Amino acid sequence: MAKKQSQAQEEKASSRPNPIKRFISYVEASRAELRKVTWPTLKETRKATLAVLGFVAIMAVILGLIDLGLSNLIKTILS
Repeated sequence: MAKKQSQAQEEKASSRPNPIKRFISYVEASRAELRKVTWPTLKETRKATLAVLGFVAIMAVILGLIDLGLSNLIKTILS
């Protein structure tokens, strides 16, 4: 029984490619997928970046005002 289990484990281990071959296969597949990507132009990247920065700035102001209001409310309640 133990011999059959050890033989089965050896067959499984020998049937899988070694980690280096698997890594090389992964890199090759990744490169093939990256060739399919449509990359944005510099102009599109700048527009998207500015949109994100603008949204972040607006949200920071809104959350700052909410925080200030809640802080003052808590101070009023506790004093």
